[in-house]
Amino acid sequence: MNTKIWDLRQEHQTTEELDALKEMKRIFENDGLIALPTETVYGLGADARNEQAIHKVYEAKGRPSDNPLIVHIHTLDQLEAFTSGITEEIKKLMKAFWPGPISFILPLKKGYLCHSVSGGLDSIAVRMPSHPIGRRILQFVDLPIAAPSANLSGRPSPTTFDHVYRDLNGRVDGIVNGDQSEVGLESTVLDCTQFPFRIARPGSVTQSMIEDIIPNCITTQGTLDIDKPIAPGMKYKHYAPDTPVKIIEVLNQPPSSDKDWSKTAFILPRSKQNLVPDEATFIALCKDEQDIKTANHKLYQILHQLDQDEHIEQAYILGFPINDQTTAIMNRMMKAADQVIVKGEKL
Repeated sequence: MNTKIWDLRQEHQTTEELDALKEMKRIFENDGLIALPTETVYGLGADARNEQAIHKVYEAKGRPSDNPLIVHIHTLDQLEAFTSGITEEIKKLMKAFWPGPISFILPLKKGYLCHSVSGGLDSIAVRMPSHPIGRRILQFVDLPIAAPSANLSGRPSPTTFDHVYRDLNGRVDGIVNGDQSEVGLESTVLDCTQFPFRIARPGSVTQSMIEDIIPNCITTQGTLDIDKPIAPGMKYKHYAPDTPVKIIEVLNQPPSSDKDWSKTAFILPRSKQNLVPDEATFIALCKDEQDIKTANHKLYQILHQLDQDEHIEQAYILGFPINDQTTAIMNRMMKAADQVIVKGEKL
């Protein structure tokens, strides 16, 4: 397949951009797949009403078909066609956080979206992204666009055009260049099919931010059925580079000098750089252990970088103490490291 590339980073409302948007609309209307930028990660978009198009999404990604997709919209009016049960509390949260990096799982109204987009569930996750290029595309095509991360299933999510191109060139109809994603982690997914609500996937919109809008609206009681996941990333291996990664629980002293660290990368805050062995590769995750926003932004970029550096055979990444601000990044780190944690003094 010949993959078309569009660069929409210049000022919009040009003849060239209008022609590109018209071409994208035709592709979406004819079962095609287009990778487009959002503020979280790049998404692989397809018409959420089209069974054949959604099948192509699963096929292009190598994604299990029971792993539900998130539908992207540009206006609240679109919700009426395929969702129900939107309470005043949900509307209040949508007003507070949309457009933005949060998805709401809502009761699914049958008959509009295709069956596969929800993974066979009676609910659907919906998001309204804030990325200016992604929004222009959604507004122009005016379709509900299902868009999981634009990468091969299980790999680190893509936050740059180059990440998408390496994974999906030749597998999709087109890729839109929109610079690096600002947030860098997938959206928060909030299950609104019950009250109190549940966070099905943590993201940059945190529990405390949500409860600042509606106090005590989130429960941590009960368990989510992982065998029938209601949100992406709940059941299958995700976010993992080919390079083996382990999480360091605490690092207050340099690792043992008796080992050969020449093919090892240490992914740490810059404030910890002095602890890295001279022969090892140092990769700065953020400024210090309080700089969570930068760590979120850079994590996937670094995981991709590991696989591009032929000199790196293993990597260690410093974990963060779990709190409201770090839940999302630790969720992604744990999956990338296949739950492997080591103590710094054991290195």
